[in-house]
Amino acid sequence: MEWAPHAVVQDVPFLHPGETNVLNRLCKLGTDYIRFTEFIEQYTGHVQQQDHHPSQQGQVGLHGIYLRAFCRGLDSILQPYRQALLDLEQEFLADPHLSISHINYSLDQFHLLFPSVMVVVEQIKSQKIHGCQILETVYKHSCGGLPPVRSALEKILAVCHGVMYKQLSAWMLHGLLLDQYEEFFVRQGPSSNLAASSEEDDDDLGIGGLTGKQLRELQDLRLIEEENMLAPSLKQFSLRAEMLPSYIPVRVAEKILFVGESVQMFENQNANMSRTGSILKNQEDTFAAELHRLKQQPLFSLVDFESVLDRIRSTVAEHLWKLMVEESDLLGQLKIIKDFYLLGRGELFQAFIDIAQNMLKTPPTAVTEHDINVAFQLSAHKVLLDDDNLLPLLNLTIDYHGKEHKDMSQPREGPSRDTSPREPPISGWAALGLSYKVQWPLHILFTPAVLEKYNVVFKYLLSVRRVQSELQHCWALQMQRKHLESNKTDAIKWRLRNHMAFLVDNLQYYLQVDVLESQFSQLLQQINSTRDFESIRLAHDHFLSNLLAQSFILLKPVFHCLNEILDLCHSFCSLVSQNLGPLDERGAGQLDILVKGFSCQSSLLFRILSSVRNHQINPDLAQLLLRLDYNKYYTQAGGTLGSFGL
Repeated sequence: MEWAPHAVVQDVPFLHPGETNVLNRLCKLGTDYIRFTEFIEQYTGHVQQQDHHPSQQGQVGLHGIYLRAFCRGLDSILQPYRQALLDLEQEFLADPHLSISHINYSLDQFHLLFPSVMVVVEQIKSQKIHGCQILETVYKHSCGGLPPVRSALEKILAVCHGVMYKQLSAWMLHGLLLDQYEEFFVRQGPSSNLAASSEEDDDDLGIGGLTGKQLRELQDLRLIEEENMLAPSLKQFSLRAEMLPSYIPVRVAEKILFVGESVQMFENQNANMSRTGSILKNQEDTFAAELHRLKQQPLFSLVDFESVLDRIRSTVAEHLWKLMVEESDLLGQLKIIKDFYLLGRGELFQAFIDIAQNMLKTPPTAVTEHDINVAFQLSAHKVLLDDDNLLPLLNLTIDYHGKEHKDMSQPREGPSRDTSPREPPISGWAALGLSYKVQWPLHILFTPAVLEKYNVVFKYLLSVRRVQSELQHCWALQMQRKHLESNKTDAIKWRLRNHMAFLVDNLQYYLQVDVLESQFSQLLQQINSTRDFESIRLAHDHFLSNLLAQSFILLKPVFHCLNEILDLCHSFCSLVSQNLGPLDERGAGQLDILVKGFSCQSSLLFRILSSVRNHQINPDLAQLLLRLDYNKYYTQAGGTLGSFGL
């Protein structure tokens, strides 16, 4: 409802025009006061009616406890105006001859205050400002230069902060998210901006070389983020960025989120396991008193606010560190992750590859997962890995229905790896994964999203290891036939195998030594040098990100090229295994295609690695090039492997 200000009737003969102007100013004050009181009555009552009807919280109208607090604050700054009117009433009763100018003078301060506050009220109504956004709106308007306006809005802001401190106390001290109307800057569920992320397809790599766009990507060394790669882990709680006031930095909000999540996780586990004790070391009363002290301050102080939060966060982080490192053997769990997801137990996976090679060559069925887990258990016993507590937590998985979306981050099994939606994988190897049942409280570090990233690395490492094993098997076949007469085709075949093995062996060495061992030792060093859980989580996130980056899973041109090379190696090994004797004309034609393909891809890889002139920006590319070209053989071959003329 739009209000027209009250005004004096025009052309009243006994009023001087100057008196009319003064009276109109006073009428404007009265109109504003009426609008303020109607706003307070409407929205304070509206919130109270909602208290017992949670289903109404999605409605369009203004609602919420922050709006109610704003109304209380607004009512409190109107009290001096009401008192001024009572004082004027007493003065007029004592002296009926007081002038209109005296009234105007007595109410002069409100001529500045009411229009400025009305702007805030109208903005809240017109823009339907909700929850903690009200804090931001009032704060911005309180930064003006008029002392009465600033003082009044700071009083309103202090009342609204009272609601925020109550929510903070419940969240940080008890793990309770009291947010019926979705007004707080902490929300349940993942961050809303994750769903909006989309993936763009890159131009396909040409066999003959790089496109201009791809070369620019390499020279700029822009890592391309894949779905489920470096995106934040999906957590049970997240920040609602649009509700966070600008005067509370994101780093402070992250501390609030961390403390509340940790307290809630611990409280829930205590209830489930009948445990006793507190993650806050029974200092809840002390911290509650400090938060109450902040609530009583007339002005919000970020320094005091962050100081109290840091003390709470430090207590929680140290307790979590003790719980994770000392009681739950975090280092032992990381060793398990390394042994299995990162193929640290190489003899186990070599035995598994030997046993499961044939059963995973064909497209998977409903029983494939059971069969490969039997094979995995058999492989474990074969290498004397008989940990009855560990093996039940590990399980190989088969996605025999195929993925619902294209996942370019996973190793390719064959030339047609880019499958359409719901297309079944072409082999069991393409659908193979590893799952691990993480025990409490390590689940807050090894989240499902984190384990999925480990799974991507696992599939890639296993693919490289399997190619290496197949090439070694081809070498064994070659040794069995070395006493027989050979022809030119045999020479081409075994020269190609040597070049493939040269490239794959050095790639494997780079991944295991330069990436995995190096990064894992740095992670252990960082864990042993701190007593803060957040530092451990950051170190682990950095470790996992480095694995994905340094193995080139995130650098599409390099990763695509390496996968093409692995595919060619698979095809070569299949050709050799199926043709133990001299190749016929058809086999020779297939071999010629493989030679040309491998030459092109090895040349492309060399050009990619060499095109990055500033290796200080991305030393990983330089390190891989060093492994492949340690004796300058690659360079002397013109960056091309597989050709018979070398």
